[in-house]
Amino acid sequence: MIGKLSGRIDYRGAGHVLLDVRGVGYIVYVSDRTMAALPGDGQAVALYTELLVREDNLQLFGFTSLVEKEWHRLLMSVQGIGAKASMAILGTLGPDGVSRAIALGDWNAVKAAPGVGPKIAQRVVNELKDKAATVMAMGTVPTSVVQGDVDEVIEPKAPAVATAPAGNGGAQAEALSALQNLGYAPGEAAGAIAQASGEAPDADTSALIRMALKLLAPKG
Repeated sequence: MIGKLSGRIDYRGAGHVLLDVRGVGYIVYVSDRTMAALPGDGQAVALYTELLVREDNLQLFGFTSLVEKEWHRLLMSVQGIGAKASMAILGTLGPDGVSRAIALGDWNAVKAAPGVGPKIAQRVVNELKDKAATVMAMGTVPTSVVQGDVDEVIEPKAPAVATAPAGNGGAQAEALSALQNLGYAPGEAAGAIAQASGEAPDADTSALIRMALKLLAPKG
């Protein structure tokens, strides 16, 4: 299984790039959002990858973070969601947006992805809602690809590596862990953190915890 590739972008095509890894070219399919975040041709990049094996074809899909890769794997587990639909959802919402939509049960956000109808969007939310907290917790682990990884595969002094857009994934994960330590169930904690993060995308851990606790406080 090919889990990560580090190399230089040879060229870009429709929905994919050709990645040159020491003279071997790999066609890697990426979402529109990931494509926009990648550097120019000839520049160094490292992508986490997922290999899709079919009887007549092998396809590599690339991601800028482990959270994005994990959501792709989980989305693909839902009946009616293939690789194209999964990449459309991730391209429309991004990994943080997918975490937030599923934690909140917001199937309308999922439906905004091209080619995803309301029934499939509802199925995605219903089947994956209990797994949102687990994926959000991955934000505590550094997921951006570091320069050293590319240098080891290519050569010293390689150009800067493309990384996932900045966000508060780490703060979300830390806040989620804190709420679970306070006794809140993973599902309700994830929903509160997702809502708080949506209202304040740049909030730090402490702010997210305070906002989530207010949301979880008994009403009336």
